[in-house]
Amino acid sequence: MKSVEIRAGQHRHDALIGAGLLGETGRFVRQRLGGECCAVISDENVAPLFAAIILESLRNAGFAPGLITIAAGEKSKSLAQAGALCEQLSLLGLDRASFLLSLGGGVVGDLTSFVASIYLRGIPYVALPTTLLAQVDSCIGGKTGVNSLMGKNLIGSFHHPALVLADTDTLATLPDRIWHEGFAEGIKHGIVRDAALFELIPEVDRQDPGAFVERNIALKAAVVAADEREENGLRALLNFGHTIGHAIEHAAGYGNLLHGEAISLGMVVAARVSVRRAGLSLGEYERIVATLRGCRLPTTLPADFPREKIFGALPRDKKFENGRIRFVVAHEIGRASVSEEVTMDDLRNATSSL
Repeated sequence: MKSVEIRAGQHRHDALIGAGLLGETGRFVRQRLGGECCAVISDENVAPLFAAIILESLRNAGFAPGLITIAAGEKSKSLAQAGALCEQLSLLGLDRASFLLSLGGGVVGDLTSFVASIYLRGIPYVALPTTLLAQVDSCIGGKTGVNSLMGKNLIGSFHHPALVLADTDTLATLPDRIWHEGFAEGIKHGIVRDAALFELIPEVDRQDPGAFVERNIALKAAVVAADEREENGLRALLNFGHTIGHAIEHAAGYGNLLHGEAISLGMVVAARVSVRRAGLSLGEYERIVATLRGCRLPTTLPADFPREKIFGALPRDKKFENGRIRFVVAHEIGRASVSEEVTMDDLRNATSSL
């Protein structure tokens, strides 16, 4: 087992990475949280696989857990679902000494953390990410959120977990498409911050992904510690590919493209813009596209994709300020910056390459 300390302002918590951790959930949680009543929130795909072992471990540690199962997929990330969960927590008797556990991928994690941030004005939660994407990225950093009709993650808060348990055994259960989706965020980390990590991508072993997960968590933890709320521009680098990626995800209709697939497409656009605006070489652009393809991530859109919907969603993106886009560009693999010089024409031209 490996441990990475996450620091964010006055908040401190650990991310534990290793095989077989879910069966020890109760012991690890008891070391950090008191109380008795808690609720595990999972989805209909993940709960049948892992909920029983979590509940048993929690009971053995003296907790009284309940289980709430939601529909799988991006459509569950809504205010309506968050409100329904709050009502269910009240029916289960959770009070301010209680806590939540998110068991699943990014959707479950984002939704559970958001509910934890608003229920009784905030209660603790523990993150139990079960997908590669969630383990390398979304479980770290304290960003919570649900989608609105106007865009991705437009409603949310900052609320850090009390503990992250990244059990790499769960990754063996993933369908191939979900496994490959997770590499999008790892590739992004390599492009903006860690060229050596980018080089490692083709060598990641599905039977032993712990070192890859740990390196990504450590990278994001360092960025979050230095710029928790995107105030000095460092954390904003982690948005590489996300401006267009979120708009593509919205235009496709939530659930039709996986988040990592949309971000892959967004990174192709961001890399092409970077060639024009940031001096990224054509050779490195081609390496980025080839690495995405090598991870079985999409780099093109169908000819009939509603491209105009992409640009309709863009102005509502969180990365617009005073009507101007703050766009992350890569100068080379491993080094990126935020630019305010990128225009909508740049984005339209680069998106046409998809």
